[in-house]
Amino acid sequence: MCALLVTPPASPQLEPELRVRTLSVPEYQAFLARHRQASFLQYPSWAGVKNLWRSERVGWHGPAGDILGGALVLYRQLPGTRKYFAYLPEGPVADWADPHIDRWLTPLMRHLRAAGAFAVRIGPTPTYRRWDAAAAKAAAGPGRQISDVLATEADPLGTAVADRLRTRGWKRCGGEDDGDAQPRHVFRVPLAGRSLDDLWSGLNQEWRRNVRKADKAGVETTVGTAEDLPEFYRLLQLTEERDGFRLGRSLAYYRQQYEALNAEAPGRMRLYLATHQGEILAAHTMIVAGRRVWYQTGASADHRREVRPSNALQWRMLCDAHALGADEYDMRGVPSTLDPDERSFGLLRWKLGTGGQIVETLGEWEIPMDGYANSALYKAFQAYLARR
Repeated sequence: MCALLVTPPASPQLEPELRVRTLSVPEYQAFLARHRQASFLQYPSWAGVKNLWRSERVGWHGPAGDILGGALVLYRQLPGTRKYFAYLPEGPVADWADPHIDRWLTPLMRHLRAAGAFAVRIGPTPTYRRWDAAAAKAAAGPGRQISDVLATEADPLGTAVADRLRTRGWKRCGGEDDGDAQPRHVFRVPLAGRSLDDLWSGLNQEWRRNVRKADKAGVETTVGTAEDLPEFYRLLQLTEERDGFRLGRSLAYYRQQYEALNAEAPGRMRLYLATHQGEILAAHTMIVAGRRVWYQTGASADHRREVRPSNALQWRMLCDAHALGADEYDMRGVPSTLDPDERSFGLLRWKLGTGGQIVETLGEWEIPMDGYANSALYKAFQAYLARR
């Protein structure tokens, strides 16, 4: 878990401090409608998925009263206390390019402290670096990590935001296996300004061959309904056992997610099915919010893999994301290893075939409230999170 520092005195304010207040659902939804790059984890519906957390929507207001930023805050109560861990997954939705970061963070921390928070975790949205598929594939080798490879692009804003947080006592969490709840390395396929022909030519030769193979074999791709979630979950259990990972989610979780997201906006969460000879061989979930689309979870059967149902599904989902006008198709987390002998490299290799980019995000950052850095309360909650 994160080892944290005490917040130093705030730097002098060069711009007027913003005001934070609770927003109603309509107010917050109107804000998100104007900021269409927000993560689905910052939409009100995500609070309906995380039912063990209390939630609140907050907004930053300028002198004229206009909403300049917003966030979905999830509060997790430490058992036996009235204190909360405050979590802003892939948020807040704020102007991270503003160098006067204190006018955003200071009123937020004041608001969360009043709500009973003893520690806060955020997920800043700028990125550090990007590697295109060709660079990553060429660099693969024994013991290699993506961090060993010169990035195709580096984002100076990401570096600046990390420095600003660090000097104010925020600590970057350890990574997907040591603190981060959301993946630090993700895979994204750019869609803006590209035609379907561009996307097709962006697939590598193996991917194009497999999509054609699925089509020739008669694999059909459709959008399912909530009634198909049990079959998706059955396939997911097979996939977890075959590929050696464990998401730890129940069928009830996916049913709740499907209901909550689609109640907010029909089609926000979609279940895609690949059927061959009347049997569902693969099922993938997709989430749509604003001008972004995410491939969330994939599952497939152990047999008839030669007809390539997952490749067919992903090509269908890419085409649908393009038709929706999305700027990018986010395939979510990938491992940081480039070692072909590592079991997890197979997932990265599969995603590299789409011709997208590995993106290193800023990851998650955490800070305790004043007086809690070394407290028994904070240490107890860290131990509680580690056991979950």
